[in-house]
Amino acid sequence: MNKLLLNMVMLLSGLWRSMGADTAQLRAILYARLTMDDRKPVGIGRQQKKGGKNRTLLASVMNAALGCVYMLPLVVVSDRTFSLAIYFFILLGILTLLLITDFSNVLFDSRDKYILFPRPVGDRTLVLARMLHVFIYLFRIVLPMSLPGWVVLGITDGWKSALLFPLPLLLLVFMVLFFVNCIYLLVLNIVKPEKFKDVISYFQIVVSVAYFASAYLLPRVFDSEHVHEFNILKYPWVQYLPPYWLASCWSWIGFAVPVAGAAFYSIFAVAFPLLCMYALVRWLAPSFSRRIAGIDSVEVAEYRPGSGVRKQSSGRFYQKLGYAFNNTDDARAGFMIAWLQTSRSRSFRMRVYPSFAFIPLYFFVFLTPNKTSLSYAWRHLSDHPGHLALLYMSSFVIISALTYLTMSDQYKAAWVYYASPLQTPGKIMIGAFKAIWVKFFLPFYCIISIFTLYVWGSGVVIDVLLVLVNVTLFVSCIGRISHRHLPFSIMEQMKEKGGRFLKSLLLMLIPAILGGAHYLAVEVWWLKLIFLGLSSILLWLVWDSYANVSWENMIKGEPD
Repeated sequence: MNKLLLNMVMLLSGLWRSMGADTAQLRAILYARLTMDDRKPVGIGRQQKKGGKNRTLLASVMNAALGCVYMLPLVVVSDRTFSLAIYFFILLGILTLLLITDFSNVLFDSRDKYILFPRPVGDRTLVLARMLHVFIYLFRIVLPMSLPGWVVLGITDGWKSALLFPLPLLLLVFMVLFFVNCIYLLVLNIVKPEKFKDVISYFQIVVSVAYFASAYLLPRVFDSEHVHEFNILKYPWVQYLPPYWLASCWSWIGFAVPVAGAAFYSIFAVAFPLLCMYALVRWLAPSFSRRIAGIDSVEVAEYRPGSGVRKQSSGRFYQKLGYAFNNTDDARAGFMIAWLQTSRSRSFRMRVYPSFAFIPLYFFVFLTPNKTSLSYAWRHLSDHPGHLALLYMSSFVIISALTYLTMSDQYKAAWVYYASPLQTPGKIMIGAFKAIWVKFFLPFYCIISIFTLYVWGSGVVIDVLLVLVNVTLFVSCIGRISHRHLPFSIMEQMKEKGGRFLKSLLLMLIPAILGGAHYLAVEVWWLKLIFLGLSSILLWLVWDSYANVSWENMIKGEPD
Protein backbone atom coordinates (compact mmCIF):
# COMPACT_ATOMS: atom_id res chain seq x y z
CA MET A 1 0.00 0.00 0.00
CA ASN A 2 2.78 2.42 0.93
CA LYS A 3 4.69 1.66 -2.28
CA LEU A 4 1.58 2.34 -4.34
CA LEU A 5 0.99 5.68 -2.60
CA LEU A 6 4.67 6.59 -2.96
CA ASN A 7 4.62 5.89 -6.69
CA MET A 8 1.43 7.94 -7.06
CA VAL A 9 3.03 10.89 -5.26
CA MET A 10 6.20 10.69 -7.34
CA LEU A 11 4.20 10.86 -10.56
CA LEU A 12 4.28 14.63 -9.97
CA SER A 13 8.08 14.74 -9.87
CA GLY A 14 8.11 17.60 -12.35
CA LEU A 15 5.95 19.72 -10.05
CA TRP A 16 8.11 18.97 -7.02
CA ARG A 17 11.25 19.80 -9.04
CA SER A 18 9.76 23.14 -10.09
CA MET A 19 9.20 23.93 -6.41
CA GLY A 20 12.90 23.56 -5.74
CA ALA A 21 12.99 20.01 -4.33
CA ASP A 22 15.49 17.29 -5.17
CA THR A 23 13.24 14.45 -6.36
CA ALA A 24 15.80 11.69 -5.70
CA GLN A 25 16.27 12.84 -2.11
CA LEU A 26 12.53 13.36 -1.76
CA ARG A 27 11.78 9.79 -2.80
CA ALA A 28 14.46 8.37 -0.49
CA ILE A 29 13.18 10.34 2.53
CA LEU A 30 9.57 9.36 1.89
CA TYR A 31 10.50 5.70 1.44
CA ALA A 32 12.43 5.73 4.73
CA ARG A 33 9.60 7.45 6.61
CA LEU A 34 6.93 5.05 5.34
CA THR A 35 9.14 2.05 6.12
CA MET A 36 9.68 3.31 9.67
CA ASP A 37 5.93 3.80 10.06
CA ASP A 38 5.35 0.15 9.23
CA ARG A 39 7.90 -0.93 11.84
CA LYS A 40 6.47 1.09 14.68
CA PRO A 41 4.69 -0.96 17.35
CA VAL A 42 0.94 -0.58 17.32
CA GLY A 43 0.60 -0.33 21.06
CA ILE A 44 2.51 1.60 23.68
CA GLY A 45 5.45 0.41 25.63
CA ARG A 46 6.00 -3.33 25.21
CA GLN A 47 2.80 -4.14 23.43
CA GLN A 48 3.30 -6.42 20.43
CA LYS A 49 2.69 -5.48 16.84
CA LYS A 50 0.05 -8.18 16.39
CA GLY A 51 -3.37 -6.80 15.56
CA GLY A 52 -1.98 -3.71 13.84
CA LYS A 53 -3.95 -4.35 10.68
CA ASN A 54 -7.08 -4.88 12.72
CA ARG A 55 -6.54 -1.60 14.52
CA THR A 56 -6.03 0.20 11.23
CA LEU A 57 -9.25 -1.34 9.97
CA LEU A 58 -11.02 -0.33 13.17
CA ALA A 59 -9.79 3.26 12.77
CA SER A 60 -11.08 3.27 9.19
CA VAL A 61 -14.46 1.98 10.35
CA MET A 62 -14.65 4.69 13.00
CA ASN A 63 -13.75 7.38 10.46
CA ALA A 64 -16.40 6.01 8.12
CA ALA A 65 -18.95 6.14 10.96
CA LEU A 66 -18.06 9.78 11.59
CA GLY A 67 -18.34 10.37 7.85
CA CYS A 68 -21.94 9.14 8.05
CA VAL A 69 -22.61 11.95 10.54
CA TYR A 70 -20.76 14.60 8.54
CA MET A 71 -22.63 13.78 5.31
CA LEU A 72 -25.99 14.70 6.89
CA PRO A 73 -26.05 18.12 5.13
CA LEU A 74 -25.97 16.30 1.78
CA VAL A 75 -29.15 14.44 2.76
CA VAL A 76 -31.05 17.07 4.75
CA VAL A 77 -30.36 20.35 2.89
CA SER A 78 -32.09 20.58 -0.47
CA ASP A 79 -29.84 23.29 -1.93
CA ARG A 80 -26.92 21.24 -3.31
CA THR A 81 -24.44 24.12 -3.32
CA PHE A 82 -25.21 25.07 0.26
CA SER A 83 -25.15 21.44 1.44
CA LEU A 84 -21.77 20.88 -0.22
CA ALA A 85 -20.42 24.10 1.30
CA ILE A 86 -21.45 22.91 4.79
CA TYR A 87 -20.01 19.45 4.14
CA PHE A 88 -16.64 20.80 3.03
CA PHE A 89 -16.61 23.29 5.89
CA ILE A 90 -17.06 20.46 8.43
CA LEU A 91 -14.35 18.37 6.79
CA LEU A 92 -12.00 21.35 6.64
CA GLY A 93 -12.39 22.06 10.36
CA ILE A 94 -12.18 18.45 11.54
CA LEU A 95 -9.17 17.57 9.36
CA THR A 96 -7.33 20.73 10.37
CA LEU A 97 -7.75 20.02 14.08
CA LEU A 98 -6.93 16.37 13.56
CA LEU A 99 -3.76 17.15 11.63
CA ILE A 100 -2.58 19.67 14.21
CA THR A 101 -2.80 17.12 16.99
CA ASP A 102 -2.15 13.66 15.60
CA PHE A 103 0.59 14.45 13.11
CA SER A 104 2.66 17.00 14.99
CA ASN A 105 5.24 14.27 15.54
CA VAL A 106 5.55 13.95 11.76
CA LEU A 107 5.73 17.64 10.98
CA PHE A 108 8.15 18.28 13.82
CA ASP A 109 10.24 15.11 13.83
CA SER A 110 13.34 15.95 15.87
CA ARG A 111 15.28 13.14 14.21
CA ASP A 112 15.69 15.38 11.17
CA LYS A 113 17.96 17.56 13.23
CA TYR A 114 20.39 14.68 13.76
CA ILE A 115 20.00 12.66 10.55
CA LEU A 116 19.09 15.01 7.71
CA PHE A 117 20.29 18.45 8.79
CA PRO A 118 24.02 17.56 8.63
CA ARG A 119 23.54 16.28 5.07
CA PRO A 120 23.11 18.35 1.91
CA VAL A 121 19.32 18.30 1.95
CA GLY A 122 17.57 21.54 1.09
CA ASP A 123 14.88 23.14 3.21
CA ARG A 124 12.31 22.82 0.45
CA THR A 125 13.02 19.12 -0.02
CA LEU A 126 12.78 18.52 3.71
CA VAL A 127 9.52 20.42 4.18
CA LEU A 128 8.00 18.93 1.04
CA ALA A 129 8.87 15.45 2.33
CA ARG A 130 7.05 16.23 5.57
CA MET A 131 4.06 17.60 3.70
CA LEU A 132 3.79 14.59 1.41
CA HIS A 133 4.26 12.22 4.35
CA VAL A 134 1.37 13.86 6.14
CA PHE A 135 -0.59 13.88 2.89
CA ILE A 136 -0.33 10.08 2.74
CA TYR A 137 -1.53 9.87 6.34
CA LEU A 138 -4.38 12.19 5.51
CA PHE A 139 -5.35 10.05 2.55
CA ARG A 140 -5.87 7.10 4.89
CA ILE A 141 -8.21 9.23 7.00
CA VAL A 142 -9.97 11.26 4.34
CA LEU A 143 -10.89 8.30 2.15
CA PRO A 144 -13.04 6.41 4.71
CA MET A 145 -14.37 9.66 6.20
CA SER A 146 -15.51 10.98 2.83
CA LEU A 147 -16.74 7.65 1.48
CA PRO A 148 -20.34 8.00 2.84
CA GLY A 149 -20.68 11.45 1.26
CA TRP A 150 -19.23 10.15 -1.98
CA VAL A 151 -21.79 7.34 -2.09
CA VAL A 152 -24.68 9.69 -1.28
CA LEU A 153 -23.71 12.07 -4.09
CA GLY A 154 -23.44 9.20 -6.53
CA ILE A 155 -26.89 7.88 -5.60
CA THR A 156 -28.74 11.21 -5.45
CA ASP A 157 -26.97 13.26 -8.13
CA GLY A 158 -25.72 10.67 -10.56
CA TRP A 159 -22.36 9.42 -11.79
CA LYS A 160 -21.13 12.85 -12.88
CA SER A 161 -21.26 14.15 -9.31
CA ALA A 162 -19.49 11.05 -8.01
CA LEU A 163 -16.80 11.40 -10.67
CA LEU A 164 -16.20 15.06 -9.81
CA PHE A 165 -16.10 14.56 -6.03
CA PRO A 166 -12.41 13.48 -5.67
CA LEU A 167 -11.06 16.71 -7.19
CA PRO A 168 -12.56 19.17 -4.64
CA LEU A 169 -11.64 16.69 -1.91
CA LEU A 170 -7.99 16.72 -3.03
CA LEU A 171 -8.01 20.52 -3.16
CA LEU A 172 -9.49 20.54 0.35
CA VAL A 173 -6.54 18.47 1.60
CA PHE A 174 -4.12 20.99 0.07
CA MET A 175 -5.84 23.80 1.94
CA VAL A 176 -5.75 21.81 5.19
CA LEU A 177 -1.99 21.38 4.86
CA PHE A 178 -1.51 25.09 4.25
CA PHE A 179 -3.75 26.19 7.14
CA VAL A 180 -2.10 23.76 9.55
CA ASN A 181 1.38 24.99 8.74
CA CYS A 182 0.29 28.61 9.04
CA ILE A 183 -1.12 27.81 12.49
CA TYR A 184 2.12 26.07 13.44
CA LEU A 185 4.23 29.03 12.38
CA LEU A 186 1.89 31.44 14.14
CA VAL A 187 2.12 29.44 17.37
CA LEU A 188 5.91 29.24 17.10
CA ASN A 189 6.04 33.02 16.68
CA ILE A 190 3.94 33.52 19.82
CA VAL A 191 5.32 30.89 22.19
CA LYS A 192 8.80 29.52 22.76
CA PRO A 193 9.69 26.36 20.82
CA GLU A 194 10.03 24.30 24.01
CA LYS A 195 6.43 25.24 24.94
CA PHE A 196 5.07 24.16 21.58
CA LYS A 197 4.17 20.63 22.68
CA ASP A 198 2.12 22.03 25.57
CA VAL A 199 0.09 24.06 23.09
CA ILE A 200 -0.40 20.97 20.95
CA SER A 201 -1.72 19.05 23.96
CA TYR A 202 -4.46 21.65 24.40
CA PHE A 203 -5.30 21.35 20.70
CA GLN A 204 -5.69 17.62 21.29
CA ILE A 205 -8.19 18.32 24.03
CA VAL A 206 -10.16 20.56 21.67
CA VAL A 207 -10.14 17.85 19.00
CA SER A 208 -11.43 15.14 21.33
CA VAL A 209 -14.26 17.41 22.49
CA ALA A 210 -15.04 18.45 18.91
CA TYR A 211 -15.25 14.82 17.79
CA PHE A 212 -17.62 13.93 20.60
CA ALA A 213 -19.74 17.06 20.18
CA SER A 214 -20.05 16.64 16.41
CA ALA A 215 -21.16 13.02 16.71
CA TYR A 216 -23.95 13.92 19.15
CA LEU A 217 -24.97 17.44 18.19
CA LEU A 218 -24.80 17.54 14.37
CA PRO A 219 -27.78 15.19 13.89
CA ARG A 220 -29.84 17.45 16.15
CA VAL A 221 -28.73 20.59 14.34
CA PHE A 222 -29.68 19.29 10.90
CA ASP A 223 -32.99 18.04 12.24
CA SER A 224 -34.03 21.64 12.84
CA GLU A 225 -36.54 23.36 10.57
CA HIS A 226 -34.31 26.44 10.30
CA VAL A 227 -31.76 24.45 8.31
CA HIS A 228 -34.39 23.38 5.78
CA GLU A 229 -35.56 27.00 5.37
CA PHE A 230 -32.07 28.48 5.02
CA ASN A 231 -31.63 30.76 2.00
CA ILE A 232 -28.05 31.35 0.95
CA LEU A 233 -28.98 34.58 -0.85
CA LYS A 234 -29.59 36.21 2.56
CA TYR A 235 -25.96 35.61 3.50
CA PRO A 236 -23.78 36.86 0.61
CA TRP A 237 -20.62 36.65 2.74
CA VAL A 238 -20.70 32.85 2.32
CA GLN A 239 -19.33 33.24 -1.22
CA TYR A 240 -16.01 34.44 0.18
CA LEU A 241 -15.32 31.18 2.07
CA PRO A 242 -13.14 28.43 0.52
CA PRO A 243 -15.73 25.66 1.15
CA TYR A 244 -18.19 27.56 -1.02
CA TRP A 245 -15.59 27.79 -3.78
CA LEU A 246 -15.25 24.01 -3.72
CA ALA A 247 -19.03 23.63 -3.84
CA SER A 248 -19.14 25.93 -6.90
CA CYS A 249 -17.25 23.29 -8.87
CA TRP A 250 -20.56 21.44 -9.27
CA SER A 251 -21.59 24.16 -11.72
CA TRP A 252 -19.31 22.36 -14.21
CA ILE A 253 -21.78 19.48 -14.45
CA GLY A 254 -24.93 21.58 -14.69
CA PHE A 255 -25.96 22.18 -11.06
CA ALA A 256 -27.55 25.59 -10.51
CA VAL A 257 -25.62 27.87 -8.14
CA PRO A 258 -27.79 30.56 -6.48
CA VAL A 259 -25.03 33.16 -6.17
CA ALA A 260 -23.77 34.74 -9.38
CA GLY A 261 -20.17 34.19 -10.46
CA ALA A 262 -20.02 30.44 -9.93
CA ALA A 263 -17.54 29.97 -12.78
CA PHE A 264 -15.13 32.47 -11.22
CA TYR A 265 -15.36 30.87 -7.79
CA SER A 266 -14.85 27.39 -9.22
CA ILE A 267 -11.65 28.51 -10.96
CA PHE A 268 -10.51 30.12 -7.74
CA ALA A 269 -11.24 26.84 -5.94
CA VAL A 270 -8.55 25.20 -8.09
CA ALA A 271 -6.05 28.05 -8.15
CA PHE A 272 -6.12 28.91 -4.44
CA PRO A 273 -5.07 25.46 -3.06
CA LEU A 274 -2.28 25.15 -5.63
CA LEU A 275 -1.10 28.64 -4.77
CA CYS A 276 -1.15 27.72 -1.09
CA MET A 277 1.04 24.68 -1.66
CA TYR A 278 3.47 26.68 -3.80
CA ALA A 279 3.72 29.45 -1.18
CA LEU A 280 4.17 26.88 1.56
CA VAL A 281 7.13 25.17 -0.06
CA ARG A 282 8.63 28.22 -1.75
CA TRP A 283 8.62 30.84 1.00
CA LEU A 284 7.59 29.31 4.30
CA ALA A 285 10.02 26.39 4.19
CA PRO A 286 13.19 28.19 5.45
CA SER A 287 11.44 29.78 8.43
CA PHE A 288 9.64 26.52 9.14
CA SER A 289 12.83 24.45 9.33
CA ARG A 290 14.73 26.95 11.47
CA ARG A 291 11.99 27.13 14.06
CA ILE A 292 11.35 23.42 14.44
CA ALA A 293 15.04 22.93 15.16
CA GLY A 294 14.51 24.51 18.60
CA ILE A 295 11.55 22.41 19.71
CA ASP A 296 13.65 19.87 21.57
CA SER A 297 16.06 22.43 22.94
CA VAL A 298 16.40 22.67 26.69
CA GLU A 299 15.42 25.90 28.31
CA VAL A 300 18.24 27.18 30.51
CA ALA A 301 17.10 29.46 33.28
CA GLU A 302 19.17 32.55 33.84
CA TYR A 303 20.81 32.66 37.24
CA ARG A 304 19.88 35.54 39.46
CA PRO A 305 21.54 36.30 42.76
CA GLY A 306 19.41 35.15 45.64
CA SER A 307 17.10 33.05 43.47
CA GLY A 308 18.68 29.73 44.43
CA VAL A 309 17.24 29.64 47.94
CA ARG A 310 13.56 30.10 48.70
CA LYS A 311 11.93 30.37 52.02
CA GLN A 312 9.66 27.42 52.73
CA SER A 313 8.45 28.41 56.16
CA SER A 314 4.96 29.36 55.05
CA GLY A 315 4.66 26.50 52.52
CA ARG A 316 2.99 26.47 49.16
CA PHE A 317 -0.72 25.99 48.56
CA TYR A 318 -0.56 22.30 47.67
CA GLN A 319 1.69 21.66 50.66
CA LYS A 320 -0.85 23.23 52.98
CA LEU A 321 -3.55 21.07 51.42
CA GLY A 322 -1.36 18.01 51.83
CA TYR A 323 -1.02 18.66 55.56
CA ALA A 324 -4.72 19.47 55.89
CA PHE A 325 -6.03 16.30 54.23
CA ASN A 326 -3.46 13.77 55.47
CA ASN A 327 -2.26 12.80 58.92
CA THR A 328 0.89 10.83 58.01
CA ASP A 329 4.08 11.80 56.18
CA ASP A 330 3.69 8.97 53.67
CA ALA A 331 0.20 10.12 52.69
CA ARG A 332 1.42 13.72 52.41
CA ALA A 333 4.23 12.57 50.12
CA GLY A 334 1.74 10.73 47.87
CA PHE A 335 -0.50 13.80 47.86
CA MET A 336 2.31 16.14 46.76
CA ILE A 337 3.72 13.73 44.17
CA ALA A 338 0.31 13.32 42.53
CA TRP A 339 -0.42 17.05 42.69
CA LEU A 340 2.83 18.07 41.01
CA GLN A 341 3.00 15.25 38.47
CA THR A 342 -0.56 15.74 37.24
CA SER A 343 0.37 19.35 36.45
CA ARG A 344 3.58 18.44 34.66
CA SER A 345 2.45 15.37 32.71
CA ARG A 346 1.28 16.34 29.25
CA SER A 347 -0.28 12.92 28.56
CA PHE A 348 -2.25 13.05 31.82
CA ARG A 349 -3.72 16.46 30.99
CA MET A 350 -4.58 15.34 27.47
CA ARG A 351 -6.54 12.35 28.76
CA VAL A 352 -8.26 13.83 31.80
CA TYR A 353 -9.15 17.40 30.83
CA PRO A 354 -11.62 16.43 28.05
CA SER A 355 -13.84 14.77 30.66
CA PHE A 356 -14.67 18.24 32.02
CA ALA A 357 -16.26 19.12 28.68
CA PHE A 358 -17.88 15.74 28.09
CA ILE A 359 -20.14 16.01 31.13
CA PRO A 360 -22.03 19.15 29.94
CA LEU A 361 -22.42 17.47 26.53
CA TYR A 362 -23.74 14.30 28.14
CA PHE A 363 -26.21 16.35 30.14
CA PHE A 364 -27.28 18.25 27.02
CA VAL A 365 -28.10 14.97 25.27
CA PHE A 366 -29.90 13.73 28.39
CA LEU A 367 -31.75 17.06 28.65
CA THR A 368 -33.26 16.96 25.16
CA PRO A 369 -34.53 13.41 24.50
CA ASN A 370 -36.85 12.57 21.62
CA LYS A 371 -35.99 15.75 19.68
CA THR A 372 -37.23 18.00 22.47
CA SER A 373 -36.24 21.63 21.98
CA LEU A 374 -33.67 23.04 24.34
CA SER A 375 -35.85 25.97 25.42
CA TYR A 376 -38.75 23.67 26.35
CA ALA A 377 -36.46 21.30 28.22
CA TRP A 378 -34.91 24.21 30.15
CA ARG A 379 -38.29 25.55 31.24
CA HIS A 380 -39.35 22.15 32.58
CA LEU A 381 -35.95 21.11 33.88
CA SER A 382 -36.88 21.39 37.54
CA ASP A 383 -40.05 19.31 37.10
CA HIS A 384 -38.15 16.01 37.39
CA PRO A 385 -35.13 14.84 39.44
CA GLY A 386 -32.67 15.25 36.57
CA HIS A 387 -30.17 16.77 38.98
CA LEU A 388 -29.27 13.27 40.17
CA ALA A 389 -28.08 12.30 36.69
CA LEU A 390 -26.02 15.49 36.40
CA LEU A 391 -24.45 15.07 39.84
CA TYR A 392 -23.60 11.40 39.29
CA MET A 393 -22.13 12.23 35.86
CA SER A 394 -19.43 14.20 37.66
CA SER A 395 -17.90 10.87 38.66
CA PHE A 396 -16.45 10.58 35.13
CA VAL A 397 -13.88 13.24 36.02
CA ILE A 398 -12.40 11.48 39.03
CA ILE A 399 -12.69 8.03 37.42
CA SER A 400 -10.68 9.27 34.45
CA ALA A 401 -8.12 10.92 36.73
CA LEU A 402 -7.79 7.78 38.86
CA THR A 403 -7.35 5.56 35.80
CA TYR A 404 -4.42 7.57 34.45
CA LEU A 405 -2.96 8.43 37.86
CA THR A 406 -1.02 5.17 37.89
CA MET A 407 0.22 5.32 34.27
CA SER A 408 3.32 7.02 32.95
CA ASP A 409 5.72 6.91 30.02
CA GLN A 410 8.55 7.08 32.58
CA TYR A 411 7.19 4.29 34.75
CA LYS A 412 10.68 2.92 35.48
CA ALA A 413 11.33 5.96 37.66
CA ALA A 414 9.02 4.31 40.22
CA TRP A 415 12.06 2.40 41.58
CA VAL A 416 12.31 5.17 44.17
CA TYR A 417 9.20 3.79 45.90
CA TYR A 418 10.80 0.40 46.35
CA ALA A 419 14.15 1.87 47.43
CA SER A 420 12.57 3.98 50.18
CA PRO A 421 11.80 2.63 53.70
CA LEU A 422 8.07 2.58 52.94
CA GLN A 423 6.23 0.16 55.21
CA THR A 424 2.67 0.59 53.88
CA PRO A 425 2.31 1.62 50.20
CA GLY A 426 -1.38 2.21 50.76
CA LYS A 427 -0.49 5.47 52.50
CA ILE A 428 1.05 6.77 49.27
CA MET A 429 -1.94 5.63 47.23
CA ILE A 430 -4.56 7.16 49.51
CA GLY A 431 -2.62 10.42 49.54
CA ALA A 432 -2.50 10.45 45.73
CA PHE A 433 -6.23 9.66 45.61
CA LYS A 434 -6.97 12.63 47.86
CA ALA A 435 -4.84 14.85 45.62
CA ILE A 436 -6.89 14.16 42.48
CA TRP A 437 -10.09 14.34 44.53
CA VAL A 438 -9.19 17.81 45.79
CA LYS A 439 -7.58 19.09 42.60
CA PHE A 440 -9.97 17.83 39.92
CA PHE A 441 -13.20 16.47 41.33
CA LEU A 442 -14.05 18.82 44.20
CA PRO A 443 -13.85 22.16 42.27
CA PHE A 444 -15.80 20.72 39.35
CA TYR A 445 -18.40 19.21 41.65
CA CYS A 446 -18.81 22.56 43.43
CA ILE A 447 -19.58 24.25 40.09
CA ILE A 448 -22.16 21.58 39.24
CA SER A 449 -23.63 21.86 42.74
CA ILE A 450 -24.07 25.62 42.39
CA PHE A 451 -25.88 25.07 39.07
CA THR A 452 -28.03 22.36 40.67
CA LEU A 453 -29.02 24.56 43.62
CA TYR A 454 -29.83 27.42 41.23
CA VAL A 455 -32.17 25.30 39.08
CA TRP A 456 -33.72 22.93 41.62
CA GLY A 457 -33.55 25.09 44.74
CA SER A 458 -32.14 24.62 48.22
CA GLY A 459 -34.26 21.51 48.81
CA VAL A 460 -31.65 19.35 47.03
CA VAL A 461 -28.82 20.16 49.45
CA ILE A 462 -29.04 16.69 50.99
CA ASP A 463 -28.90 15.17 47.49
CA VAL A 464 -25.75 17.16 46.73
CA LEU A 465 -24.05 15.91 49.90
CA LEU A 466 -25.23 12.33 49.38
CA VAL A 467 -23.98 12.19 45.79
CA LEU A 468 -20.64 13.61 46.91
CA VAL A 469 -20.22 10.79 49.42
CA ASN A 470 -21.57 8.11 47.07
CA VAL A 471 -19.30 9.09 44.17
CA THR A 472 -16.28 9.22 46.45
CA LEU A 473 -17.23 5.83 47.88
CA PHE A 474 -17.69 4.31 44.43
CA VAL A 475 -14.36 5.60 43.10
CA SER A 476 -12.60 4.56 46.31
CA CYS A 477 -13.87 1.03 45.77
CA ILE A 478 -12.49 1.12 42.22
CA GLY A 479 -9.12 2.25 43.55
CA ARG A 480 -9.10 -0.35 46.31
CA ILE A 481 -10.04 -3.25 44.02
CA SER A 482 -8.58 -2.50 40.58
CA HIS A 483 -5.98 0.28 40.99
CA ARG A 484 -3.63 -0.99 43.64
CA HIS A 485 -0.68 0.70 41.99
CA LEU A 486 1.64 3.42 43.18
CA PRO A 487 1.31 6.79 41.40
CA PHE A 488 2.78 6.83 37.89
CA SER A 489 4.40 3.42 38.36
CA ILE A 490 3.01 1.31 35.50
CA MET A 491 3.31 1.54 31.77
CA GLU A 492 0.27 2.37 29.71
CA GLN A 493 -2.07 -0.41 28.60
CA MET A 494 -0.57 -2.94 31.00
CA LYS A 495 -2.73 -6.04 31.10
CA GLU A 496 -3.80 -7.40 34.44
CA LYS A 497 -3.57 -11.11 35.02
CA GLY A 498 -7.00 -12.72 35.06
CA GLY A 499 -10.27 -11.75 36.73
CA ARG A 500 -10.50 -8.38 35.02
CA PHE A 501 -13.89 -8.98 33.42
CA LEU A 502 -15.40 -10.29 36.65
CA LYS A 503 -14.05 -7.32 38.58
CA SER A 504 -15.58 -4.93 36.06
CA LEU A 505 -18.99 -6.57 36.43
CA LEU A 506 -18.80 -6.41 40.21
CA LEU A 507 -17.76 -2.77 40.15
CA MET A 508 -20.70 -1.89 37.89
CA LEU A 509 -23.06 -3.09 40.62
CA ILE A 510 -21.81 -0.45 43.07
CA PRO A 511 -23.04 2.69 41.24
CA ALA A 512 -26.24 0.87 40.24
CA ILE A 513 -27.03 0.09 43.88
CA LEU A 514 -26.06 3.55 45.16
CA GLY A 515 -27.87 5.46 42.41
CA GLY A 516 -30.96 3.24 42.57
CA ALA A 517 -31.28 3.58 46.34
CA HIS A 518 -30.83 7.34 46.07
CA TYR A 519 -33.51 7.62 43.39
CA LEU A 520 -35.99 5.64 45.49
CA ALA A 521 -35.31 7.88 48.48
CA VAL A 522 -35.46 11.17 46.57
CA GLU A 523 -38.82 12.19 48.10
CA VAL A 524 -38.05 11.09 51.69
CA TRP A 525 -35.57 13.44 53.34
CA TRP A 526 -35.07 11.43 56.53
CA LEU A 527 -34.31 8.29 54.50
CA LYS A 528 -31.68 10.23 52.59
CA LEU A 529 -30.12 11.28 55.91
CA ILE A 530 -29.90 7.63 56.98
CA PHE A 531 -28.45 6.76 53.59
CA LEU A 532 -25.91 9.58 53.97
CA GLY A 533 -24.79 8.26 57.35
CA LEU A 534 -24.43 4.69 56.11
CA SER A 535 -22.49 5.77 53.00
CA SER A 536 -20.17 7.90 55.14
CA ILE A 537 -19.40 4.98 57.44
CA LEU A 538 -18.76 2.68 54.49
CA LEU A 539 -16.53 5.34 52.88
CA TRP A 540 -14.45 5.59 56.06
CA LEU A 541 -14.02 1.80 56.12
CA VAL A 542 -12.99 1.67 52.46
CA TRP A 543 -10.50 4.54 52.89
CA ASP A 544 -9.00 2.84 55.93
CA SER A 545 -8.65 -0.40 53.99
CA TYR A 546 -7.18 1.50 51.01
CA ALA A 547 -4.63 3.26 53.21
CA ASN A 548 -3.49 -0.03 54.78
CA VAL A 549 -2.80 -1.96 51.57
CA SER A 550 0.42 -3.89 52.11
CA TRP A 551 3.18 -4.79 49.66
CA GLU A 552 1.78 -8.31 49.40
CA ASN A 553 -1.60 -6.98 48.17
CA MET A 554 -0.12 -4.64 45.56
CA ILE A 555 -0.47 -5.22 41.83
CA LYS A 556 2.98 -5.23 40.29
CA GLY A 557 3.73 -2.16 38.24
CA GLU A 558 5.60 -3.90 35.42
CA PRO A 559 4.60 -7.24 33.93
CA ASP A 560 7.03 -10.10 34.18
